[in-house]
Amino acid sequence: MLKLVLYCFNFIVKIYWYLTYKMLRKKYDIHPTLRFNGNDILLYGNGKIRIDEGSYIGGLSTIQAEENSTVAIGKYCMISHNVRIYTSSAIADQDFSSFPHKTRTGDVSIGDFCWIGANVFINPGVSIGSNAVVGANSVVTKDLPGNTIFAGVPARLIRSKTALEK
Repeated sequence: MLKLVLYCFNFIVKIYWYLTYKMLRKKYDIHPTLRFNGNDILLYGNGKIRIDEGSYIGGLSTIQAEENSTVAIGKYCMISHNVRIYTSSAIADQDFSSFPHKTRTGDVSIGDFCWIGANVFINPGVSIGSNAVVGANSVVTKDLPGNTIFAGVPARLIRSKTALEK
């Protein structure tokens, strides 16, 4: 009996995420080949989110697009699990007892063929060049050029890629 209950529960969860991701594809400009790799992937906000062909995003990841802001993810990007991409953030140097809070906003752009590791946080206003790698547990606070490997808090250049095929 317990196996039947678990089977039914898992089936309902799969249907829930299928319908949720179908709704997100209608709300945002998401290529039909995007793979939602896992549950609890959250895309939200009144801005624009565009994800190009062949990309995937891992479970527990969040993409937030503030109104009048855009998140653009290129072709064949690999976005691991628990990645956070935001176009808006509170400014730390302020009195939080005063309202409204001051925020900074900025578009986020990720080029083609990028690999974003697990648990990465990408700040508002950041652009990541094509074929770049961001190592796991990194915090991206500034633009990253293409064909490079960055990691750390804040993300720093590890090296340029040396094995590029022409």
